[in-house]
Amino acid sequence: MAGPPPVHAYDQGMARVFSGMQPTGDATLGSLLGALRNWVVAQNADAYYCVVDLHALTLPQDPAELRRRTIELATVYMAVGVDPDVATLFVQSHVHEHTELAWLMECTAAYGELRRMTQFKDKSEKAEFVPASLLTYPALQAADILLYDTEEVPVGDDQRQHVELTRDIAVRFNSRYGPTFTVPKAVIAEAGARVMDLQDPTQKMSKSSDSAAGTILVLEDLGSVTKKIKRAATSTDYDPSAPGAANLLSILSACTGDSIESLSGKYSQYGPLKNDVTGAVVAVLEPIQQRYAELSADPSTVAKILARGAEKAQSVAAVTLQRARNNIGLLSP
Repeated sequence: MAGPPPVHAYDQGMARVFSGMQPTGDATLGSLLGALRNWVVAQNADAYYCVVDLHALTLPQDPAELRRRTIELATVYMAVGVDPDVATLFVQSHVHEHTELAWLMECTAAYGELRRMTQFKDKSEKAEFVPASLLTYPALQAADILLYDTEEVPVGDDQRQHVELTRDIAVRFNSRYGPTFTVPKAVIAEAGARVMDLQDPTQKMSKSSDSAAGTILVLEDLGSVTKKIKRAATSTDYDPSAPGAANLLSILSACTGDSIESLSGKYSQYGPLKNDVTGAVVAVLEPIQQRYAELSADPSTVAKILARGAEKAQSVAAVTLQRARNNIGLLSP
């Protein structure tokens, strides 16, 4: 089913919002500019932000490392500006309704729909061992979104396919069993939604990338950040439309709020552009790193925030799950 065009703004009033990230690898500048800062703009009393640790299990994880990264990512959320007194911040596995509804979603999604998902095709072709969860995890992702009567899902453009599948599953379930789920829509950021690798600007900057030199981490030493931007791959002669220059201009635009069009005519050489990008990125990362250091020094408070968030999230998710159980015909205990 074709969905409506994605929304490109966060001025939708008090819309119910849900989004989450996996605690695999370190948060990058791409995830900050393409997602996390938009979460801050979109946050309100009806915003639900989740560390989706269950999704991380589609690939083998070191248990201790997974726990550490889960806490780290939740702390990064807050350091970026997600306010747990405004939005609901929690860990996915702390709310058991996610896995329970996921089974109902698997029973509603078609095998062909799951098999066509881009991430499944890409990852299954590269892996020697392909777990069943790699095929079915979009059903869990649909459950994540639908549990909270979500209206808007702030995502990068590469995640739009998942929201469209969630819409299809919701519409199909509602058609078969009666009104049950709110049908969500994707909200795509205008700028910075797709930050590219500094060394290969034809590829998205990703925490799973093998190119450490092309990826800037949110918690990375600022001296290292400066070196990476200075060494960013560009064409021989300055060309604002070339992939390297376009990526730097996009990053600068996302950091400063200036339009790419207004910035592209300001430069005739890469040196000044890289200097300005460096200054803008450092200005964004420095206060985040300072706030992260403050929060991580008090892990018990972070744990209490996550427990409080899970309790609130569960109070909403339980109602939706029970509605779905009733409508599909499951006998109440």
